[in-house]
Amino acid sequence: MELRQLEHFMALCEEMQFTKTAEKLRIGQPTLSYQMKALEVELGVRLFDRLGKKIAITEAGKILHEHCKKVFANLESAKEQIEELQNVKRGKLVIGALSGDLNHIASTVLLEFHSKYPDVQIQIFSLDDVVEKVIQNEFNLALTLMPGKDERLTNISLYEEEFFLAVPRDHVWSDRNAIDFKEIQHIPLILNPKGHCFRKSLDAACSAAGIHIQPIIESTDSKSILNLVKKGIGATIISSTLFTLENEGVLKAIKIKNPAIIREVTIVHHKQKYIGTAAKGFIELLIAHVNKCNVGVFNELLGIK
Repeated sequence: MELRQLEHFMALCEEMQFTKTAEKLRIGQPTLSYQMKALEVELGVRLFDRLGKKIAITEAGKILHEHCKKVFANLESAKEQIEELQNVKRGKLVIGALSGDLNHIASTVLLEFHSKYPDVQIQIFSLDDVVEKVIQNEFNLALTLMPGKDERLTNISLYEEEFFLAVPRDHVWSDRNAIDFKEIQHIPLILNPKGHCFRKSLDAACSAAGIHIQPIIESTDSKSILNLVKKGIGATIISSTLFTLENEGVLKAIKIKNPAIIREVTIVHHKQKYIGTAAKGFIELLIAHVNKCNVGVFNELLGIK
């Protein structure tokens, strides 16, 4: 089994078509077909079912694909570690951040990071589910809510904070300082869609409390949600951090109790992925920024007891 064969196998799994894969690899289709056939003969199993011009990966092919991903991830990790030994502070750092305030926090440290690591190319992606990208080895690390227990991940806790109901100051409930969790089902809400990390945890809490919420509007853009709330279209549930950053004095934060909505913000990375100098540096900057700004104690700034 040759490394080039496995590289071509991985490419074929991505394209699922011999002609397109051969063109992508800049080799002849007969050469690609021969390599895959030789791989199947060596393993003694079919890796693909040929269905005319189309192909479908077999169960054996899926097993090989999963192991190949680990092999190439380990090779990449070895390369990064060797570069570290040579004190080469270059390369590429890909970071994911949950959309909203966590993306704002990650982006805030960019300038300082670039001044310390000017030769490192850095990319920050704002997504609703960044954990899966870490698991698939597409992100070096991610800033997100504490995910469920996963043996593939390492979690570095940053801070805890509370979520509040945000309403316009002329809202019928704006004179209240607290509401029971079950009361949110009676309010027209503007929320993130179901695929969003926070929305998943909110729906789980609603299910546990025996209530159902049906937002009047859903959006992945936190600023758009807040703008709609400011115009009196509805209310939203928002972290104390984002409320403080975006309020502009026109919204009221109402405490949610029985139960309160608390989240733990963490940095996650894959246990098997090597964390180099640049990635460690970014983590240190994030932690320093959080400590400096006292993120997680924004409740004091909100004036909420």
